[in-house]
Amino acid sequence: MNTTPSQQARALLRANHHGALATLSKRLNGHPFASVVDYLLDEEARPILFISALAQHTQNIEQDPRTSLLVHEGSDEAQASTRLTLSGDARRLEFSEALKSRYLRYFPGAEPYFAIPDFAFYRIDPIQLRYIGGFGDVHWVSSENFRPPQNTLMPAEDALLDHMNRDHTASLLAYCNHFYGKKTGDAAMVGIDCDGFDVRADGELLRVDFPRPVLDPQQARDALVAMARESRG
Repeated sequence: MNTTPSQQARALLRANHHGALATLSKRLNGHPFASVVDYLLDEEARPILFISALAQHTQNIEQDPRTSLLVHEGSDEAQASTRLTLSGDARRLEFSEALKSRYLRYFPGAEPYFAIPDFAFYRIDPIQLRYIGGFGDVHWVSSENFRPPQNTLMPAEDALLDHMNRDHTASLLAYCNHFYGKKTGDAAMVGIDCDGFDVRADGELLRVDFPRPVLDPQQARDALVAMARESRG
């Protein structure tokens, strides 16, 4: 299936969960300041950070919200790697238990941070993205084109996860084997969106993309059933 640069950019961002965050330094009078952060994507594929008020990047954001997030696939040659720079404005979000629960599915080791009052959620609202798929494959992507198609997956995410993890563990194990060649002993779906889903298999997060975007829970179920059949051969 042919995909657009916007879809490829989204797929790269979804397949990773940490990157290099560039902010404008409060301490150094606006010089660029780079740090490493974990991130989670919301329903519009906007990065969500859970960061401390004591961190330099948080203090920088509070003074000037302009940021960039760099994500890339590992390669022996950095210039040949697939990479994405998402530039936008970072804003603090109101705390919610639903967001906490979702964040901990992806980052269970972050549990102790929620007992520290100076940690908070921030979201980066994209303005422009620069996607490089390899030598000569270079694209500017607008925030409008980057945004996923309208869908109703997020309100149904918890129910879909519960169903898959309760009734279809065998399918999850089959996905890991078919798409990654991993014969895992334990697998649980931790997130699903219009572009695909994330499985934690023996402690490792694996991303599986749908053949095409799904727009509602029924389309997601149909895609999961078809992929399970494919995975079992």
